[in-house]
Amino acid sequence: MADRDFHVEKCLPELAGAIKRSKVLMVGAGGIGCELLKNLVLTGFGEVHLLDLDTIDLSNLNRQFLFQKQHIKKSKALVAKETAAKFNPHVKLEAYHANIKDAKYDIAWFQQFNLVFNALDNIDARRHVNKMCLAADVPLIESGTTGFRGQVQVIVRGKTECYDCHPKEVPKSFPICTIRSTPSQPIHCIVWAKSYLFSQVFGVDEDEGTLDGSSNAENADEIANLAKEANALKVIREAVGQPEFKRLVFDKVFKEDIERLRSMEEMWQSRTKPDSLSFDTVNSKAQEQGGQPWTNDQALWTLEDNILVFNDSLDRLSARLLKLKADAVPDSAAPVLSFDKDDVDTLDFVAAAANIRAHIFGIDKKTKFEIKQMAGNIIAAIATTNAIIAGVCVLQSFKVLKNEIKQAKTVFLSRRPERVFNNEVVASPVQDCQVCGVARAQLRCDTSKHTLGEVVEMLKQTCGYTDEISVLTDNLIYDPDFDDNVSKSLADLSAGSGVFLTVVDEDEDDEAGPRVNLVLAIQHIEGQTIVELDSTPDIARRPKKQLVETDNVVPAAPEVNGTGEKRKREGEDDSESGSSKKKKVEQEVLYINDGDEIEID
Repeated sequence: MADRDFHVEKCLPELAGAIKRSKVLMVGAGGIGCELLKNLVLTGFGEVHLLDLDTIDLSNLNRQFLFQKQHIKKSKALVAKETAAKFNPHVKLEAYHANIKDAKYDIAWFQQFNLVFNALDNIDARRHVNKMCLAADVPLIESGTTGFRGQVQVIVRGKTECYDCHPKEVPKSFPICTIRSTPSQPIHCIVWAKSYLFSQVFGVDEDEGTLDGSSNAENADEIANLAKEANALKVIREAVGQPEFKRLVFDKVFKEDIERLRSMEEMWQSRTKPDSLSFDTVNSKAQEQGGQPWTNDQALWTLEDNILVFNDSLDRLSARLLKLKADAVPDSAAPVLSFDKDDVDTLDFVAAAANIRAHIFGIDKKTKFEIKQMAGNIIAAIATTNAIIAGVCVLQSFKVLKNEIKQAKTVFLSRRPERVFNNEVVASPVQDCQVCGVARAQLRCDTSKHTLGEVVEMLKQTCGYTDEISVLTDNLIYDPDFDDNVSKSLADLSAGSGVFLTVVDEDEDDEAGPRVNLVLAIQHIEGQTIVELDSTPDIARRPKKQLVETDNVVPAAPEVNGTGEKRKREGEDDSESGSSKKKKVEQEVLYINDGDEIEID
């Protein structure tokens, strides 16, 4: 290890000390995260904290090289720490099997780090980390990959663009690495049905093979579990065409596997547990209903409809596979079926299986027509792309540690052989970005005692606001025509520690124009006697071009989430009795809905 330190000091004489003293956070321990953690440890970063909510799946092992078979179903973060610690025992590692959006990971927690690395696979979590790093004023290195393409972006408050400065295009690829354990969107269920279930039952079993027989006391149980699962799948494949085939498939993936997931209590601390289904129960109801729902690809099938389609498609696919086997040349490779979105039988199976899984996890179902569109566009993660992007992340971190932000680059990796790398100088913040183009401060108070009215009065006195302001959390909680909440404590309004208040200046009579939004991060201090800000924010004026009429839309800060609908005052109906002021505020809140936007990790 001394030799490694020697070479780092020789290669990076100006940075070796800063690297050793650095305390960094890495969010995400998947494809990029495994490569990045290895790089950080071997480079000699003094203290690395890593956080990931996912557990290890068999499909991760071909590209997430910190994990092995005996680690399946264990926490990615905890196993990554254990494995990477062997590379450099001088690096202090801390791992968290948790959700980065949990309230305990607040601004104060982020402020302990010199630098944050994002290695996430979904837009919502990326936006959250971007928001928290801006609020904590901690540099962020954002990264992502999609097949052969990837990018790295350096984000520093007030100096560079942030993750939300530009609208994100709808990705044309979808993640494969975390869909088996904690699906949260319809596309996760579709990928699971197509890439896992269909291939396991009718395709090539990539997981089949000789299990490592060198089991010890530490991994004996896991090896036994893997052997049991492999045997269960073998029994299912051998039962193709037999009367019990449908029951075996259904109970394996929709009952036994779900009950196993439910038993992992740590996975459901901040999620709703899935509900397992029994073939006998749901099939009897479906048979009573009857019909041929698969003939209507535009209808949103009920659970019973999906059961009928699932059963019928299994019969059709079983018959096809048995015929292929009967017609096969002796001693030739075993025949298999492959998914084709234009193949009615395979599409029916994937659509029904995906919708049943969506029902189990409380996710919206999709029509067969929609599933056909989504299932035709799945791209797997590639290990070499992850490795390259992880290396670029570390190279860019050196510029941040040297405080040479102007030397940092936004790097793009492409598949074009004539120019694999494209890079550009980091851009300045977009002036009207509603995430980084706002003023920020921390609001210190006792949320159980201090009221919204006290906060509003403090803002008028401290920041010079007039009466024409609106205050929002997930919804509008105050404006001059909506003062129902002024006597309520912040806690009563679910505005506790870590919640963001967005203050919108509505005073368009001011010759200078209204000011940009002020975003306040609430810091609960037990026994605090006054409501105060940690500092007096410098709130810039909105550019003249941003001033709008009542019927236009001005995006509000992404800290404001939800439906965009405000509660009505008592006695207010849906007619024009509501004030124009109130209507205007409703129109000024633009809520971001990610829909099916997901990015590869």
